[in-house]
Amino acid sequence: MQALAQIEAWGAPQAAAGVAAAAGVVARHGDLGHRFRWASVTKPVTALGALVAVEEGIVDLDEPAGPPGSTFRHLLAHASGLPLNDGPPIAQPGRRRIYSNSGFEALAGVVGERAEMPFGDYVREAVLEPLGTHAALQGSPAWGLAGTLDDALALGRELLAPRLVAPETLAEATEVAFPGLAGVLPGFGRLEPNDWGLGFELRDAKRPHWTGERNSPRTFGHFGAAGTFLWVDPAAGLACACLTDREFGDWAKEAWPRLSDAVLGEATPASS
Repeated sequence: MQALAQIEAWGAPQAAAGVAAAAGVVARHGDLGHRFRWASVTKPVTALGALVAVEEGIVDLDEPAGPPGSTFRHLLAHASGLPLNDGPPIAQPGRRRIYSNSGFEALAGVVGERAEMPFGDYVREAVLEPLGTHAALQGSPAWGLAGTLDDALALGRELLAPRLVAPETLAEATEVAFPGLAGVLPGFGRLEPNDWGLGFELRDAKRPHWTGERNSPRTFGHFGAAGTFLWVDPAAGLACACLTDREFGDWAKEAWPRLSDAVLGEATPASS
């Protein structure tokens, strides 16, 4: 897939990109053995671990968690009212979409407490090892994962055809949670609405966006401040992951959509 060679012009010391379908990897390019800092692409992994915990009965999406009036569902959907990082709530639950690392740290704390193990151990046993990855959580459950391109593509394949959770569970997690909430999409400004699922950012009709114009409205995923992204487009039957060590900035707002459109334009019907 020639589109992936675009990463060579991005000015990143290390970069790797790949495309996968549910049946396997379609194409890879770049530094395949390098372990990258995923930054907030960690959040879909944490969310998937949380969904496993829900199916195991360790937690319930609608039980109280986080600040008063908030639930586990609010925390996953960036709707709890907690700020980006440590601090008291800055809104009532369910009123605004406030992107929150501290919300993910709170929900991971609940899962770890209920599972009677550190959350890093839980997500390793529940998600990372079953997917055959060597990725590891080395810090916050909001941003602390590190791993290779193949690790990210394994996650993408799982999100195309889930095995760790029921398809119905993932479908709920990739639908709009708390519809109509306005908020800021980091790096792209205020959106009304700023739709999210449960740990997954939803493309729907957002403009501007970090995915491409060819991506369907059903596309979901996440990007990270380390110059990383993973999107999953169920309509195309493809996932695309890109890992770099160049910090997110204006370059990515132009380069990522162009890469995504080229990938989808080049993909053959057999890939989807």
